[in-house]
Formats: sequence, C-alpha cells, structure tokens
Amino acid sequence: MDRSTPAGELRCEGIAKVYEDGKRALSSVSFAIPTRGIFALIGRNGAGKTTLTRILSTLLEPSSGRATIDGLDIMKDEPRLRERMAVVPQEGRAVPWMSPVQMITSYLLWRGMGYREARTKARKAVGLVGLGDHADKMNRRLSGGMKRKTMVAMVIASGADLIFLDEPSTGLDPISRKELWDLLVELGRERFLFITTHYLEEAEAIADRIGILNDGNLLASGTMDELRSMMRYDHVLRAPAGTDLPPVPGETMVGQDGHMQVMTDREGSMLLSRHLIERDVEFSVNQVTLDDIFYRLVGEELDSGAEGGEKD
Repeated sequence: MDRSTPAGELRCEGIAKVYEDGKRALSSVSFAIPTRGIFALIGRNGAGKTTLTRILSTLLEPSSGRATIDGLDIMKDEPRLRERMAVVPQEGRAVPWMSPVQMITSYLLWRGMGYREARTKARKAVGLVGLGDHADKMNRRLSGGMKRKTMVAMVIASGADLIFLDEPSTGLDPISRKELWDLLVELGRERFLFITTHYLEEAEAIADRIGILNDGNLLASGTMDELRSMMRYDHVLRAPAGTDLPPVPGETMVGQDGHMQVMTDREGSMLLSRHLIERDVEFSVNQVTLDDIFYRLVGEELDSGAEGGEKD
C-alpha cells in the first residue's frame, strides 16, 4: 500500500453517545479493525451508523469512551487525523451550479492546496472515475450515478488515506451502484474506507470486514468467514412455506417472502435436497449469507432496498 502512515488499527473502547434530548444513539461500542481495505457498517435506520461515523471522523464528540486511529486519539489528535481524512456525509451532494472539476478544485483549495495543483488533481481524479467527458458539465445535468462518482473523485483527489462514506450508494439504480462498487473496491486497495450501508449485498460484495449495528449496540464485527463462524449452522435451504420436510438438525423459520428457511449443516442440507428433488419441489440451498446472519443477530430482516438515512 502507498500510505503516509503504516497500516495500523482503528480501535473503539466503550464509545457511547447520548444527545441533549436524552436519546441514546450508541451504547458502549467497542471493536478493533485494521486501517486497510473496506469496512462496512450495516444496520437499520436509527441503528447509530451515522452517529458512529461522525464520531470516528472527528465531526461529533462522544459522550463517553475513547477511539484511536493508527494510535492517534480522535479527540486529542483531531488536527493530525483530519489532514489524513476525507469525509462524504450522508447529506453530501454535488454542488448543482458547479462542474465536477470546479467542485473538486474548490474542495482541494479549501484543504490548503495551491490552485494549479488542485486543478490538475481534480481533472485527473475525474478521469479516473470515468467522468472525463463530463468534467466541465454542470453537476445539475449529470445523472445520480455521475454525481456520486464526482463525490468519490473528490476523495481520490484529496490524497486522504482515511475515507468515510455514509451510505454512498443510496438512491442509485443497480447499474450505477455496481459501477460505484467497482470504484470503491479499487480505492480500497490503497486506502482505508469506512462505509455505512443499508444494502447487505453491497457489504458482502465489497467489504473486507463488516460490522452489524442495532439500536446503538455493535452485535458483531469481522470478515464474512468470521461472521459465519458465529452461526451454529452454515447452510440455508429455502422452500415453499408448508413443504413437508424430514427432521434434520437446524432451525426453521418463514421469511418475509413467504418461503420456509431451514438453517442446517451440510449433511442436513444434502438430506433435505434429496427429499425435495424426489418430490419435484423447487428449492435452493446456499452457504449462510449476510442476510441470514443479520436476521439471526437482530431478529428482523433488513430491507436491502431501504432508502433514506437515520436522523440524529
């Protein structure tokens, strides 16, 4: 990795946040992750994702607890950390009366860069995200996907190695979302990305590590393999509700789509599969997914198509 500071660790120790109105947004959140690759924080609206992101990016003071990034305290070493950070908040939008190059140049000037260098870096970053042909068009004339790419180009141009993106793909169509995923994966090869998302498939597709937040509590954090290891059973079979199945070790439930879901081990899934094939019943069997893990930990399915963000 090409980093100004060696890859280290983001560490939270008992981070809590209670707002003036008495609302508790975070309850003693503790975890440690390497500051490399992509970390995705998932959870429902109001889970505390935005609050935690704002605290770790030095934009909000915690009520209690401590957090460090590569050994730097988010409160005591805020100036040094901000020099290394680029943040795109949930409400971040491309300025409609500016072009991508103008907007990114202005941002870099605000960060203290000289005009010529800022202009050069802005145009280069716009090209890297595939917006070269639209570099000088007004943002208001760009599609939603192009506007999001402009925001990503902005953090690329900054040279920051610690990047916080709060729900970067919300509202994008599937094609634009996939294009953004590709950009984020490429960006994560050289920098640390901390993103929040409603989309479980997004977290599973691009993140090296995933955290599950619910009602201000971090329920789990780790790689997909580590999260799967928390589950008692590693396979899920789905069949029409009411299907007659032989007994196997596992757990049975009915999902929001009306299908029966059986979490079981490999041998159980093979037995059920043979039973259903013999009876010509349509079914699917897969390794446990992030959807399954989220449901088991939270007790509710997360609507992967949810829009909008939590309010602080």
